Amino acid sequence: MADAFARLLDRRAIRVDAVAAGREDAVRQCGRTLADVGAVTAAYVDSMLERERSLSTYVGEGVALPHGTAPGRGAVLRDALAVLRFPDPIDWDGHPVTVAIAVAARGDGHVAVLAQLARLLLDPGRARDLREAATAADITRLLRPGKGDPVP
Repeated sequence: MADAFARLLDRRAIRVDAVAAGREDAVRQCGRTLADVGAVTAAYVDSMLERERSLSTYVGEGVALPHGTAPGRGAVLRDALAVLRFPDPIDWDGHPVTVAIAVAARGDGHVAVLAQLARLLLDPGRARDLREAATAADITRLLRPGKGDPVP
């Protein structure tokens, strides 16, 4: 389980002290982080921006899930996640976002982690823990599928 999860969320793709000028800057940083770990080509960033312009990726509890369009999947080299935490919240279509979890997916290998995130966001205390996570280890612990959860 840990190996499958580690393939999706490389600790190098976790930034706990990100600073962005706004939503578009945050999405660009998410895409660049995915590119930095070899998960996507630079073209994926444009796909993420296109998705955001057509449909906000804000999901609630101070969290956004920026991802690309279906045609943008061609720029995905491997399924991966990137987590950027913004200590100073960003205005995301009128909602304050503290955590952006970028998704790059060719298939459905990310689904279990996103299901874990959905469970986390339904628990206000755990959602707060994610927003306040101070280290990559904290974020990894919060997002890692637990006992009984499907393995990505």
